[in-house]
Amino acid sequence: MADSNFTKGPHSPLRPLPSMIFASRWLQLPLYVGLIVAQGVYVVHFLLELWHLVEAAAGSQAALQQLINSIGYRPGAEVTSLNETMIMLVVLALIDVVMISNLLIMVIVGGYETFVSRMNLEGHPDQPEWLSHVNASVLKVKLATAIIGISSIHLLKTFINAANYSDRVLIAQTVIHITFLLSAMAIAKTDQMLTAAAAERH
Repeated sequence: MADSNFTKGPHSPLRPLPSMIFASRWLQLPLYVGLIVAQGVYVVHFLLELWHLVEAAAGSQAALQQLINSIGYRPGAEVTSLNETMIMLVVLALIDVVMISNLLIMVIVGGYETFVSRMNLEGHPDQPEWLSHVNASVLKVKLATAIIGISSIHLLKTFINAANYSDRVLIAQTVIHITFLLSAMAIAKTDQMLTAAAAERH
């Protein structure tokens, strides 16, 4: 007669300590809720910046000054109306907010799906394409790629407004961007090697 200790099915109840440890993953839930709140703050910030841009285009000097302060634009002469450089800097700032918002969505949705609980979105028409095969490695590569995009926007903003930055700042931002790029390449290469090694074992 087989020992009853070896007849437990794959879904048998966990012992108390492993069950408590496994349930501790729900402690991450407030973190993801906090990121959702941060997402809301970014939405409000985006709408305010967009509204200031529309007001400045309509001739509001107060909105124009607000934009100058928010984007760190320090022209040599007094600015009385929007110019191409200012519009470009504001639009890049808005794109920056969108890209950071995308990064937040990837962390919230991908992190919850990977580390907390399944969302069971299979078959849902709005399911993100990348979520169907997300895991910790894929999530790291996607986050690294998103960070490179955000860094690129910041670097472009700096170069457009280069007159207001020292050479040291320009060089430092360029080096940081290259570091992000090399790090993402290293993460992607490591993930590729691990995937190939796992495929060979099977």
